[in-house]
Amino acid sequence: MMSRHVDTVDENGLSVRVLAGDALPGGTSAHGDHYRPVAGEMDDPARPHFGRIDFERLPNTRDLGGLPAADGRRVRPGLLLRSGLLCWASDDDLRRLRDDYRLRAVVDFRDATELAETPDPMRLLPEARLVHADVLNQVYEGITQSAEARRRFQRLKDDDDDPAGFLAEFYPHHLTSEAGIRAYALFIRTILETDDGAVLWHCHVGRDRCGMGSMLIEHILGVPMAAIEDDYLATNLYTDEPTTLRADANLRFIRVAVEALTSQWGGIGGYVRDALGVSDADVSELRARYLE
Repeated sequence: MMSRHVDTVDENGLSVRVLAGDALPGGTSAHGDHYRPVAGEMDDPARPHFGRIDFERLPNTRDLGGLPAADGRRVRPGLLLRSGLLCWASDDDLRRLRDDYRLRAVVDFRDATELAETPDPMRLLPEARLVHADVLNQVYEGITQSAEARRRFQRLKDDDDDPAGFLAEFYPHHLTSEAGIRAYALFIRTILETDDGAVLWHCHVGRDRCGMGSMLIEHILGVPMAAIEDDYLATNLYTDEPTTLRADANLRFIRVAVEALTSQWGGIGGYVRDALGVSDADVSELRARYLE
């Protein structure tokens, strides 16, 4: 049986998820004030360890397979993979992606500079195509054109009383900017066009840009919001990035993004339909292909 979740707020005003009726989970950050989901305690037994694949050098690569979805069905395993950087993959990791998962598309949400510095190892994934979907292409520059906007964002970055404030302010722009809309529309279109083998998407850590993309495809497949939030938070378990209150996955971030979509498009569904151009027929096709 899955543990019952409750939401709370810690002493720094950060949204967290804990287990109802239990002590706070042991998987806290080094700061001791940012509670993280704990694999094995908050897991769905149909998707152990939040779908994490036991790759040698890809700590946050996870299979969406097993997530609860529309009409009491589950996401099919082995087809939809979320990840952090692929450049650190071992030869065996790449062999498994190529042969066991039959990887056919890699969607990279990073910008051109990131791609140039740490390129995807596509030469060793010969049957997969690389799709560059730059979520944040000049987005920060676009929203800080005025001196006052730049000062406000800098104050948020430097605010030690609310270390998560900057990302809470910036997160919606992943989705609502022109670049974000283009990138996520391309992401969903890539999944629609890949009818054989697996699709993998990633950013740097596999948390923010990847997390919002994961939220969108999970919503399309009918995954309930509580499971979407747990999948988003699970990056805190597996990333090998240093923990920081300013950047760790936080319910506050994903919820402010959803609030922005609700304000402008009536919800995630409206955004997917009206901003990304995903039709009812597309949704039916995706559910027929990826649910069991």
